[in-house]
Amino acid sequence: MKNIIIRLLALTALAITVTVASAHEKITAGPNRGRLLTVVKPAAEFFVTAERKVQITFVGQDGKPVAPADQVVTVTAGDRSAPTKLTFTKTGDVLLSDTTLPAGNGFPTVVQIKLTADAKPVYARFNLDTTVCSGCKNAEYACTCGH
Repeated sequence: MKNIIIRLLALTALAITVTVASAHEKITAGPNRGRLLTVVKPAAEFFVTAERKVQITFVGQDGKPVAPADQVVTVTAGDRSAPTKLTFTKTGDVLLSDTTLPAGNGFPTVVQIKLTADAKPVYARFNLDTTVCSGCKNAEYACTCGH
């Protein structure tokens, strides 16, 4: 009986460790110091410009920008009761949002990426905090120091 209890406690401890470890995903910054979204290949960097537009840069395995092909990106951000939906236009080697992010800071953001117009969408969700991290000097949404 004692052996069963010890095994159950060990399994519970292991489950808690895995849950805590997966809850703190490692954030990687892209070439512009934005948040690298690895839910698609090639990865996509989410970057907020000085004008509060969103720039999506696709990044190859070598860490260098890759020109967008047929990808379709949509970003929904802001207050959940009245979110702002951003669409994108290809501008040079990046996708740039047609409008700006809503005013404010620290709101939920959902990035929807489709590799082709009729492909199944993939989502990345995070809280958009544009204040600058004192440790790594990236915006908090792309903080890599894990403070």
